[in-house]
Amino acid sequence: MSERTPELWLIRHGETEWSKSGQHTSFTDLPLTPFGVEQAKRLQPVLGKVDFDLVLTSPRQRATVTAELAGVHHRAEIDEDLQEWNYGIHEGVTTAQVRETDPTWNVWRSENPGGETLAQVEARTERVIERCMDNGGRCALIAHAHVFRVLAGMFLIKEGVFGEHLLLSTASISVLGVDRGVRVIKRWNEMPPE
Repeated sequence: MSERTPELWLIRHGETEWSKSGQHTSFTDLPLTPFGVEQAKRLQPVLGKVDFDLVLTSPRQRATVTAELAGVHHRAEIDEDLQEWNYGIHEGVTTAQVRETDPTWNVWRSENPGGETLAQVEARTERVIERCMDNGGRCALIAHAHVFRVLAGMFLIKEGVFGEHLLLSTASISVLGVDRGVRVIKRWNEMPPE
């Protein structure tokens, strides 16, 4: 266990065809696009300078390949709790398409038939947070937008729905930490240099 103040580095996977088109992607195991591969490679110079005490990745190839291309895969452990929010019947569908039949639908506040509730995703992210905090030091997490947004809400104020207000781009880096005993956002949605 590290004596350093805990930091959670949230590294979103590179672009996929569905992230590009805005389709909800949870269990569908899509590869990175050629641009997504380039995005992931751009993470390496930034992440290569950081000494991580723990590296966890979603089991989906878009996350594991991003970890590999970013140079942090050699220490990465698969953590099932980092899988993306299961959208159920909305898998592969855009928000606009869902709203054609349900104009008020919102992934954060509406049901996802056949998928997960916000409370279920919150429970998973709490386990990830606890694992990182217990480990101490810097924890690199390579995963997905919605699960990270829920995780940030849970880390900061114990309310996953807060993530509704947080944008996360593909291949972005965000850092959560502790400052004088208060959980804070140290960096959010930063893109590596091109």
